[in-house]
Amino acid sequence: MQIIWLGHGSFRIETGDKVLLIDPWLTGNPVLPEDRHEAAVAGGTHLILTHAHFDHVADMLPLARKLGAPMVGQYDLMSYWNEHEHLDTIGFNKGGTVDLGGVQLSMVPASHSSTFAGDDGPRAAGSEVGYMLRAEGKTVYVSGDTDIMADMDWMGAYYKPQIGILSAGGHFTMDMKAAAYAARRYFNFQTVIPCHYRTFPILEQGAEDLRAGLPGVEVIEPEVMLAIEV
Repeated sequence: MQIIWLGHGSFRIETGDKVLLIDPWLTGNPVLPEDRHEAAVAGGTHLILTHAHFDHVADMLPLARKLGAPMVGQYDLMSYWNEHEHLDTIGFNKGGTVDLGGVQLSMVPASHSSTFAGDDGPRAAGSEVGYMLRAEGKTVYVSGDTDIMADMDWMGAYYKPQIGILSAGGHFTMDMKAAAYAARRYFNFQTVIPCHYRTFPILEQGAEDLRAGLPGVEVIEPEVMLAIEV
């Protein structure tokens, strides 16, 4: 399995014949050069969404049309897009699991928000979620945008993920110290990959506190478009 960071909270995960694009943010992403956009999404088989903030959802509809790939995510929003945008979607909800052709994707809670900007203010767009992704005998926890939450207790005990992709930039999500605390208390990760950082000055720029808080865990600071083999 290869995990490829596209900057911010966006990832490309390649496993078997599947290319999973998680929150693929291209337009306006300051750390993903425009000349790498095509390579970032080439061959995408599924578009997986954690929530509807612009830095996660901006390119979902255009990519769904371009790639002909189904969008996968929280039922309310997927159903709306299927009905009104006439696009292929796979909608489910927290506690549910879908089979993406040999990849098992389970939806789990997150603690954040999920809105679109509307003419009359923010509009609700389903709810924020994370995922447990199982493939090749491994389980990867994709936290999505979240704070520490008590639900991580049962999530770690039940799914037993070996790999954690954790939003850890602070301000909008957990920071590095909080992510280290959550990983240490609720999970038994072998590998942790931070994300949702280094994008803007307001976010944390390094993972020193995460690494310091997780002795014995491999903390990999991702580089944009550089594959991490797990």
